[in-house]
Amino acid sequence: MGMKNGFLVFAGPLCLAAMLAVSGCASDLGGGTYSRAEARRMMTVQYGVVEAVRPVQLEGTKSPLGAGAGAVVGGVAGSGVGGGRGEIVGATVGAVAGGLAGAALEEAVTRKPGVEVTVRLENGRVIAVVQEDQGEGFRVGERVRVVNDGGTTRVAR
Repeated sequence: MGMKNGFLVFAGPLCLAAMLAVSGCASDLGGGTYSRAEARRMMTVQYGVVEAVRPVQLEGTKSPLGAGAGAVVGGVAGSGVGGGRGEIVGATVGAVAGGLAGAALEEAVTRKPGVEVTVRLENGRVIAVVQEDQGEGFRVGERVRVVNDGGTTRVAR
């Protein structure tokens, strides 16, 4: 049992660190962040005036990594319960519970504040764009650019 506890002390933080490192690699969703695939593409630019700004929350990452890391730690922790078949049941229950907890932790840690910007374009059309809040501080009445590449739209100054 000492080995299992030693493994838990080592594996738990290691799995959490790996999960956070991979989650941190997820692309930003702000107006000033472009993926490599978006470089050297023609984009349409329209101008408009901000009509409304509303804070929103962007969901966090939901990858198999969080659940997998939680399942490993939970399975090891649960295997220390009982003996014989009790270890198997404990490991199974621990893995399921750990997987659910790991997935929830990953989503919560990677959740980001966002902003919904409603813009009246020069042609009179009104659109709303949701993006990560990177501190732009858009204000009602402010003139902005709306950049679109046919799939991704962002609001910028």
